[in-house]
Amino acid sequence: MVELKIRAPVSGEDIPDPSAIPALAPGVMAHSKPYVASPEHQEAIGFPGELVDDWEERAVDKLGELVKNSRGLRVYLDTCVKCGACTDKCHYFLGTGDPNNMPVARQDLLRKVYRRYFTFAGKYFPWLVGAEDMTKEVLDEWYTYFHQCSQCRRCSVYCPYGIDTAEVSMAAREIMDSVGKGQKYCNEIIGKVRKYGNNLGLQEKAHRATLEDLEEDIEDETGVAVRLPLDEKGADILLVTPSADFFAEPHIDGLIGYAKVFHHVGASWTISSYASEAANFGMFIGSQDNMRELAMRIRNAAEDLGVKRIIFGECGHAWRAAYNFMNTLAGPFDFLDQRYPIPQHICEYTYDLIQKGALNFDKSLNDDIRLTFHDSCNVSRASRMGDKPGGQYEIPRAILREVCNHFYDMADDTIREATFCCGGGGGLLTDDLLELRIKGAQPRMRAMQQVAQDHGVTHMAAICAICKTQFAKVMPEYGFEMDNIVSVHQMVSNAIILDGQKIDREEGEEQE
Repeated sequence: MVELKIRAPVSGEDIPDPSAIPALAPGVMAHSKPYVASPEHQEAIGFPGELVDDWEERAVDKLGELVKNSRGLRVYLDTCVKCGACTDKCHYFLGTGDPNNMPVARQDLLRKVYRRYFTFAGKYFPWLVGAEDMTKEVLDEWYTYFHQCSQCRRCSVYCPYGIDTAEVSMAAREIMDSVGKGQKYCNEIIGKVRKYGNNLGLQEKAHRATLEDLEEDIEDETGVAVRLPLDEKGADILLVTPSADFFAEPHIDGLIGYAKVFHHVGASWTISSYASEAANFGMFIGSQDNMRELAMRIRNAAEDLGVKRIIFGECGHAWRAAYNFMNTLAGPFDFLDQRYPIPQHICEYTYDLIQKGALNFDKSLNDDIRLTFHDSCNVSRASRMGDKPGGQYEIPRAILREVCNHFYDMADDTIREATFCCGGGGGLLTDDLLELRIKGAQPRMRAMQQVAQDHGVTHMAAICAICKTQFAKVMPEYGFEMDNIVSVHQMVSNAIILDGQKIDREEGEEQE
């Protein structure tokens, strides 16, 4: 763990405003960069294994290709007027004070190269418009600071022109990959999904054994035989969920929650060992080819198993990739039952059952938890749930209020569309960047510290695997415990009452 000497506030002490502008510290994060991908990791997903000899020319050509094919990217690079609306909106800037983590400054690292080669003023009067040649120093700066952007898009909410910094970051990463300088963490994971179907490289035999172990755990706890089926042809539902759900807390408890919900209503469902992974890291590196490759695995699995519906588990960027891109990348999904959303989120599924009165809960089973909710970025600002605007905010909260007696929201300017990132998204959830992750979590942690002080909140729920993993790592730096982060469906699992379930009450009384 990185030693940052962050002090948790004592009882009654004023907690700093999560949006407080820090003192400027130029270059303070210049040392922070992730490990470079090995040739093996690069080549496995279609990129050069190392920096190519003519990389400067190739990088400029790739930038030209991207702005030609994306009208949006060209607009983002052309329209910034340096108004300053975004400068204090990035959690990494608020946590580090490094001016290059202001969204406008980070964009300009790429924009100055764009201007040099693709605008009249930049070609002939570069000093007038801040245009610069593509050099090794520029490439190194890109590699540092475009890996200090979690692509959370909070800055875009406040930009009067709607400039999407995430798209600029994706473009920069794709250019770097195309010339042989990719990031190890993302590219290694993409390679595993292409080869094995999940982020972990988990093969079918191990996957099946894991699910069987979970079945035994559920039966030991509840007295009910709840199945977690794998590769069952003819099932109605294909569940695609982050691979963290198969091996780590609190993710496993969320998976158990899904299984209990499916069991309670007698749903026919399965997981696919060929495409068990919901996450699509191709989005983080801006690679449409890799996004398509990963999305096609899900389509192929759905067709092979003959399912009628595809439901995604709790993963923020996986839901964005599915909701926004899956039909374009791997559609049309005309072989699925058109009466249901394509795709559907597990929260939509559970909420619909709650509305129908199909689930039985005992809220008191969660009375040891005083809860708040973290809106994950890619769900909040890049997707939707249900048939009403804002469903991505209200549906998870409605579920939590149904299963928990003590729920409290954090401050309004830190949630819903204005939510702060966990600090580990966008392909940055690697210990190479732990210092950045801890500092980037500061705004969210301050908001949680405040609601803990005001309402005695003990736990935070989230519907994103990256958020849950990040918070489990950084919460101890801010005065909380690792297990103070929970899954939404973990709370569902705690409170749901299955037919024939044994319930161990606090006073030791066992009820049927």
